[in-house]
Amino acid sequence: MSRNAKINTLLLLLVAALAVIPLAFGLGDHKEEPFAGADGEAETAITEIDPDYEPWFSPLYEPPSGEIESALFAVQAALGAGVLAYYFGLRRGRRQGEARARERERAGVQTPEGAREQAAGLRAPDGTHERGGDAGARDDAEVRSGADGGRG
Repeated sequence: MSRNAKINTLLLLLVAALAVIPLAFGLGDHKEEPFAGADGEAETAITEIDPDYEPWFSPLYEPPSGEIESALFAVQAALGAGVLAYYFGLRRGRRQGEARARERERAGVQTPEGAREQAAGLRAPDGTHERGGDAGARDDAEVRSGADGGRG
């Protein structure tokens, strides 16, 4: 097992322990509803301060219990984490792909982009660009010096 695999396994076990130990030992505040969130506590505090307070908005959907509300919150958090993980994985993959393409180009291996440029006439078979840069200046110098065999 590689060093990274050992570290990942250890971190996974640590996270699992942090999730299971409080449930196994019954740790918590021992209120009547163990899955109540900060919203419920805020509502209680507001009602104690101002018993006639009326909320400005009401929820579109009221889950039947606190457990279901917690489960929906966990699903929402998991979806958000999945989107973030996808984005960062995509960025890392692109960066690695670009690095591999640069390495191949330095090593002289033709990349798919180079093959397309060569087929379109933008790149010579030796890998140099046929158009652009100082290629035109070299062609003009060859014509002036007669290096083209007098055809220019």
